[in-house]
Amino acid sequence: MPRFNLYQEEYHPSPLENVWIEFRKSHLAVVGLAILCIFFAVAILAPFIAPYDPDLQNTNKLIIPPSWAPNGTVSHLLGTDTLGRDVLSRLLYGARTTFVSSLLVVVLSVVIGVGLGGLAGMLKGVRSSIVNHLFDSIMSIPTLLIAIVVVAITGAGLQNIMFAITLALIPQFIHQTRNFVQEELKKEYVLLDRLDGASSKRIFFTSLLPGMNELIVVQATIALSVAILDISALGFLNLGAQNPTIELGQILSQSLEAAYVAPWLIALPGIFIFLMVLAVNIVGEGLRSALRKRLTY
Repeated sequence: MPRFNLYQEEYHPSPLENVWIEFRKSHLAVVGLAILCIFFAVAILAPFIAPYDPDLQNTNKLIIPPSWAPNGTVSHLLGTDTLGRDVLSRLLYGARTTFVSSLLVVVLSVVIGVGLGGLAGMLKGVRSSIVNHLFDSIMSIPTLLIAIVVVAITGAGLQNIMFAITLALIPQFIHQTRNFVQEELKKEYVLLDRLDGASSKRIFFTSLLPGMNELIVVQATIALSVAILDISALGFLNLGAQNPTIELGQILSQSLEAAYVAPWLIALPGIFIFLMVLAVNIVGEGLRSALRKRLTY
């Protein structure tokens, strides 16, 4: 249906509308967004849509196969584990913990990393050199290794690994932001702001930060997939979420003892982690492409 226009003037979509127009042209990106929306819904509604208490044990229903198997039952769609707990309920709660904790880690990393990166980019002389070399050396260490070292000092637990992964991701945002700021400071529009008497703080927030959308989207997408994998990996190593908290990596680790008897107990949480990371990467790639095309208008 054509857009109603009373005065027949030419319609120009807003920047956000341009991004959405370009984003929805990629059917794969839209599918990824739909999967991410499902995980968002699970994160919010898990206590309401889970059919059972995820910690409820039933010794009369040990290792029931999924409902599509010959011995399965509709009352437990994805079966039960070695303690008789409903697998679907545990996966919903586990996905909620993994997804929400990863989002919180990335949001903190973006806020702190972009702020420190902007400060590092504005510095000059010896201070700038020291800060740049320090963060470059930290970036050479894998994030998972940094997280393991921090957890070894602070102890196991979901909050500790979130803190550790945040510390591991911050240098990446600092590095990217610092490079962007240093390149932009050489351009003429920044010189004009300085001639108008703008302070460094005003230049960063009003001139530089609005142009960092693509950079932040790219880095945040990578960081979110890394955070999901790291939280799951540390949970698998029993360094992450501890009982009674439920997390996908923890579910995967607890299912190893029944790998040969009930392989679906390992396959299902693995599929959840795979879909989560795949959806994040697909949506991130779609947003990057849409932002680039928008900037060409």
